[in-house]
Amino acid sequence: MKYRTLGKSGLRVSEIGLGCWQFGGDFGPVGEETIEAILDAAGAEGVNFYDTADVYGAGRSESLLGRRYARRAQEMTIATKVGRAPTIYPDNYSYEVVRESILASARRLDPAPLELVQIHCAPAEELRRGEIFEIMNRLQGEGLFRRWGASVETIEEAKICLEQDDLVSLQIIFNLFRQDAAWELFPQAEAANVGIIVRLPLASGLLTGKFRKDSTFSPEDHRNYNRDGAAFSVGETFSGILLETGVDLVEALRAFAPEGWGMADLALRWILDHSAVSTVIAGCSKPEQVRSNTRACALPPLPAETHKALRTFYETRVRPAIRCPI
Repeated sequence: MKYRTLGKSGLRVSEIGLGCWQFGGDFGPVGEETIEAILDAAGAEGVNFYDTADVYGAGRSESLLGRRYARRAQEMTIATKVGRAPTIYPDNYSYEVVRESILASARRLDPAPLELVQIHCAPAEELRRGEIFEIMNRLQGEGLFRRWGASVETIEEAKICLEQDDLVSLQIIFNLFRQDAAWELFPQAEAANVGIIVRLPLASGLLTGKFRKDSTFSPEDHRNYNRDGAAFSVGETFSGILLETGVDLVEALRAFAPEGWGMADLALRWILDHSAVSTVIAGCSKPEQVRSNTRACALPPLPAETHKALRTFYETRVRPAIRCPI
């Protein structure tokens, strides 16, 4: 495992982190025995960055991490989020409600203060109003958490957040099916010394190359119920691309992979080649997926000509298929 600095926070985080959305059961049931095996594999691979949220399984993801790592926070960074609970979203971002949500996360995760709390995909109009940033600064001053960042849906929202001096991290969708941040956002983030946390690096699994056009998912899995954005932004599912279209695009992308590389190798190494990226949070439902993902850290950077060709592929073939704001 290799490590990078998370922006101005000074935290050293593993290049490949672990996204813990699936621990809440939002992709279908995941038993505690499987979760323990995933966390064992992550620890063995040197993963020290874990990303969760209060709404993942209504607190289940946080609680599982809290029980596992109680009083061991100095060995790792557990980042959580606030702002998508029904008591807050979409327009109740008050000091009292946000504070209570963060206190509830702290009780589940155990360490106090929390290491990193991220605003969780607040609506753009809330970000423009700016009150949520004032609240985060106030709560940080009160000692509820050490640092705060933001998880956003679009580059426009990311740029609003970047205007905040105390912002230490931005969590964004960034992958071979969503490349614009590389030139539209990363220079500004690096200039502000804000770390980039990449989510959905494999586009909900599409970029592993293991899906077919007729692949099916459990009723609890957002790749089933949110395929057309019925529950939340369609960009969170397959990066906003229809499954059938995505499968065709992945087949075309195979030609860009160096000999001996799998599709996940290509997708993750491409992300890690961007210096603005601090960590990549890949979700895993099996321990062997952890080992597969961390393999990318040891692979050599892709040639410049491959990066150029992948950008052209994206601009001409992928971007027109994205069904949401970028």
